[in-house]
Amino acid sequence: MTDTAERTRTIPLARPDVGPRELELVTQVMTSDVLAMGPFTERFEEAIAAQSNRAYGVACASGTAGLHMAVRALGVEAGHEVITSPFSFVASVNCFLYEGARPVFVDIEEDSLGLDPDQIKSVASKKTKAILPVQVFGRPCRIHPIVEQARAAGWAIIEDSCEALGSSVDGRPLGSFGDISVFAFYPNKQITTGEGGMAVTDDPALAEVMRSLRNQGRDTDGTWLRHVRLGYNYRIDELSAAVGVAQMERLAELRRGRDRVVAAYERALAGRQWVQLPKAGPGEDVDWFVYVIRLAPEVDRDGLIQKLARRGVPSRPYFAPIHLQPYFRSTFGFKPGDFPVTERVAASTLAIPFSSRLADDDVAYVAEVLTEAVEAG
Repeated sequence: MTDTAERTRTIPLARPDVGPRELELVTQVMTSDVLAMGPFTERFEEAIAAQSNRAYGVACASGTAGLHMAVRALGVEAGHEVITSPFSFVASVNCFLYEGARPVFVDIEEDSLGLDPDQIKSVASKKTKAILPVQVFGRPCRIHPIVEQARAAGWAIIEDSCEALGSSVDGRPLGSFGDISVFAFYPNKQITTGEGGMAVTDDPALAEVMRSLRNQGRDTDGTWLRHVRLGYNYRIDELSAAVGVAQMERLAELRRGRDRVVAAYERALAGRQWVQLPKAGPGEDVDWFVYVIRLAPEVDRDGLIQKLARRGVPSRPYFAPIHLQPYFRSTFGFKPGDFPVTERVAASTLAIPFSSRLADDDVAYVAEVLTEAVEAG
């Protein structure tokens, strides 16, 4: 065995994959007279709408901005309740807290990590206005029964597909199920614009409202000083949109890179009893956003994170339960034990390095260091 110092690398947890095509389109923007709300924004909206089988795309500054626009466009406000998952990034709840609505959490399913449709009826009330399912890590939640119950009850559906561009279930793309669905393009997502998001819908009236909301509440004609509603500066700039257009042109290439890394991890970590690797379920085609493994209960995750870091391998718990965040505990009175499946899953998860650019020998190194750290005890 070689010396540890000789076998230490520095591997990023995530890494954007941008290249000559992105630079070419950004240069086109820089040599034009339009730096915001221009043709690249429209092209990007059309590409995402087509990918998700939706009629309209509304590009915006972030996934969070897209979720907030969806909440306002669908009339969720103070006095309403929104059913959602406690296993997500906090933005999926913050988006309706901004409007004064109250979260009603449903525990998740152990396999899909999405909210459990069988528990929805027990938490619904006359105050329920909407349901916000989350497609976690790019894996579909059990979306069909969620949609069925929401339609029967007359609730709005806001589909958080921020992590799920390119994934599908039974041949239907994620992002095609909500009244409004939202994607995000942070640098660790399937495609990136640096910062950016997209709300998609089939309803022209909702699209029109969201276009106004992102642009300071201006009217549909865009008249500079005519504001018909409370709005925000949630616009995306043309430079970011140009990167998004290039990334969408390369989506299949980027997917192949991620699939290669997934296959390499599966080979390198096969047969380890202390780890559960992410897997797609029946009828699911998953383009993974991150690579999150689950550790056996006897593994000291915090200690493992420190051991990996010393060898140049970053890792991170993914996610921490939203209901146990300090703000949610103090504001709503949530406590440990409220959502046991979420808490058990969250205690076992670990995101390890993942991107379309991760080399096979780096995957092998991560697997080797991970195995040594766990099996050394």
